[in-house]
Amino acid sequence: MQTAALVSLAFPVFIQGLGLGFGLIVAIGAQNAFVLRQGLRREHVGSVVLFCALADAVLIAAGVLGMAQALGGSPNLARALALAGAVFLAVYGWRALRRARQAHRLDAADTGSALTPGAALAQAAAFTLLNPHVYLDTVLLVGSIGAQQADGLRAWFIAGASTASLTWFTLLGFGARWLAPWFAQPRAWRVLDGLIGVTMCVLSALLLRHALVGL
Repeated sequence: MQTAALVSLAFPVFIQGLGLGFGLIVAIGAQNAFVLRQGLRREHVGSVVLFCALADAVLIAAGVLGMAQALGGSPNLARALALAGAVFLAVYGWRALRRARQAHRLDAADTGSALTPGAALAQAAAFTLLNPHVYLDTVLLVGSIGAQQADGLRAWFIAGASTASLTWFTLLGFGARWLAPWFAQPRAWRVLDGLIGVTMCVLSALLLRHALVGL
């Protein structure tokens, strides 16, 4: 009975982490373009995918556990961050819905010379770790939202968000030749941005409710 109760509590937390992870990572950017390019070239794909997924998992875990420790003795700060996160997600969702009305595409043209394994990982590290948004989104935002979960459920939230990264990078890298024509179609990105916008707005509402319960 205890196991069933834990699963019934953990599954929604896992899905919340999964949805938030997908919403933040699925966007046109240098990192995604690089992973897609490596996939199109079939060049060190496994190493690049694994590095990007592991880096995200480490940053997510550090954010959630670090923020949980920082917020442990300050419920008012935790509530304030939850409200700020709800606003951020609402704005993010609104912007995604606006993008859904515009035409854009992911350009991963096969240009440049072949990369050595070390050079490929170095570029993956640069695109991942030198991007300031990764610390705002992955560490601060995901961390503050994950820290709102109960002690026994934070690992499920981390697992959900990390699964989103692993799934996305795997699809992007190993499915590049099949996905590239799809990503080149503006209509496909409109549909994807629409789904992201709805997901972010739902998560914002859930986080807002969580923050207001303690008032």
